[in-house]
Amino acid sequence: MERKRLLLLGLEIRLTDVVTLGGLVFLTLLAGAFSGRLDRPAATIGTNLLFIALYVGSLVILRRVRRKELRFLLRTAAVQLTFLQIYRASNDLQLLFFPWQDDLVLAWEQAVFGFQPLVAIQKLYFPPVTEWMFFVYVVYVVIYPVLGAIIFFKRGEDANEDYLFHLGLVNLVCGLGFILFPVASPMHWEKVRALLTTSMTSGPFGFLAEWIRANVHTAGGSIPSPHCAVATVMWFMARKYTRRGFLLLAPIMISLYISTVYGRFHYVSDMVIGIATAMCVIAAAPAIERAWERRPLAGRGGAT
Repeated sequence: MERKRLLLLGLEIRLTDVVTLGGLVFLTLLAGAFSGRLDRPAATIGTNLLFIALYVGSLVILRRVRRKELRFLLRTAAVQLTFLQIYRASNDLQLLFFPWQDDLVLAWEQAVFGFQPLVAIQKLYFPPVTEWMFFVYVVYVVIYPVLGAIIFFKRGEDANEDYLFHLGLVNLVCGLGFILFPVASPMHWEKVRALLTTSMTSGPFGFLAEWIRANVHTAGGSIPSPHCAVATVMWFMARKYTRRGFLLLAPIMISLYISTVYGRFHYVSDMVIGIATAMCVIAAAPAIERAWERRPLAGRGGAT
């Protein structure tokens, strides 16, 4: 089924755009409204505006591109890079309303388990297992576009739009979660770092994961765990569009959930809430899509 598109000022607006571009616009307006509370408001707003301009530019170019391969590359690059900016923008806004909540997370995990899972799991560190955990944590970045390519070339452009819409929605919900309940994460909370005394011996994927931790990750972006939330959505979409892919991804996705705690990237709470967030998005997405398909003609140029 061909999905409806809104024609606005000569641009074809899809539901993916409403969530992804609209989400980044909302975060930019939020940054502008509370700029006095930000450390570098001009940098945050300016970078957001740059990505918004690039995204709109991609929509202009996309109308003129006919080759299937180029359409996939342009659409994937524009949308998935904007996911990254939504993550970064929401990180910049994390402390707008509330302070870090790590002590609360530690308290309820102590109450639930009777110990700190992040500390206890150190007893299970084993170099081959550690390398596997770092591998699945890193390969997640590759699965993003590769699964999209499989869906696009096997099931068509509208199926890929469905994939991108689900990913956009879960990324936006995670970003809002960072702002509403900011958590610094284990390696950025001194009280936790002092308890993580066992070294993690691994190979090249461990080196790459640690490079990402040191050069890409900053404090925050923890609850819901975007790794777990996005991985759950990708796994669901693999089942929807390619059953074999779902089975092949099973050991990777299950290991990825564990890796977020094993690798000291997240608390157990982050992982659980991340999976739950994805399940809520998956449950809500069909109703949002039906509402989009039923919408009346609107905007300059009408709708298709």
